[in-house]
Amino acid sequence: MPDTMTSHERFARMFAHRDADRIPIVDGPWGSTVARWRREGLPENVSPAEYFGYDLTAGVGGDNSPRYPTKVIEETDRYVISTSSWGATLKNWKHSASVPDFLDFTIKDRETWADAKARMVPTRDRVDWDYLKQHYDDWHARGFWINGGLWFGYDVFASWHVGTERILIALIEDPEWCMDMFNHSLDVSLKLLEMIWDEGYRFDAINFPDDLGYRNGPFFSPATYRKVLKPIHKRAFDWAHDRGIYTMMHSCGNIMALVPDLVEIGLDSLNPLEVKAGMDVIRLKREFGDELVLEGNIDVRAMSQPDLIEEEIRSKITVAKVNGGYIYHSDHSVPDNVSFEDYKRVMALVRKYGTY
Repeated sequence: MPDTMTSHERFARMFAHRDADRIPIVDGPWGSTVARWRREGLPENVSPAEYFGYDLTAGVGGDNSPRYPTKVIEETDRYVISTSSWGATLKNWKHSASVPDFLDFTIKDRETWADAKARMVPTRDRVDWDYLKQHYDDWHARGFWINGGLWFGYDVFASWHVGTERILIALIEDPEWCMDMFNHSLDVSLKLLEMIWDEGYRFDAINFPDDLGYRNGPFFSPATYRKVLKPIHKRAFDWAHDRGIYTMMHSCGNIMALVPDLVEIGLDSLNPLEVKAGMDVIRLKREFGDELVLEGNIDVRAMSQPDLIEEEIRSKITVAKVNGGYIYHSDHSVPDNVSFEDYKRVMALVRKYGTY
């Protein structure tokens, strides 16, 4: 059956918990995966999104960083060591897909945070207005689903700005410091989105990453979440709902213990629902299917196994798509052990079982 809706119409149906022509399709292959696919037949001048017909999405937002100077400290044929606008020193490998190796941070305590905080001022030059003027009308005309990006919360400070061990200790020993960092970064992000909104650039949802778990559960107790982070998430959700738009959050790991709290305060959509961490889209559909749009949970470990992947897709999508409320995505990102032919099979199966 051919597509009969725009991406915007399709996403809107999912968020209204209504059937569409098919489920929306989005995904995230690694750079090394795309390089493999090009060797195996993906045309050089065509992106995976174009080739496989991913739904059309776009993002708007602004830079809420302290704007520390960025520079390359060292570069070899294997890696680059550089600094970020948040003051992190990181090592990126050139020929492998991985998160950076974080070598040092500028923000380490209340004193260094005070300097960073003073630099985080929501001025108009933190928004790329030329980019919006160039693309917005086209997005609107072609039926893109547009997300307003936020950058705040536990994960971005633990992973990118302060360090995981330092933040986890601070959540217990100095939660007020953590709350100040999370709140201020959210304040600046929201003020930048308000500038964009007030200029007439509308978006359909706010979308942000906040990895709250690992394979065995959340990084911290539900009690800590409720004390430190839940009120801040609620502020973001309330801001979106006050404008009649939706809320979308990315969280890796097993956060089943936190889902009831997130739904309670207004989360509308959750991804990527990592299978290998124990997330279960069928259970989530049963317990929260009328309230939560579920995105992901298709196990990338099965994609290179034809005898497993069809049942993985059939059993989950046929349940999750009922009455809308489901978006296809892998259960995180597509690794480079998945061949071009493997992935073409995946996409064919998603369209087969994801059509209404």
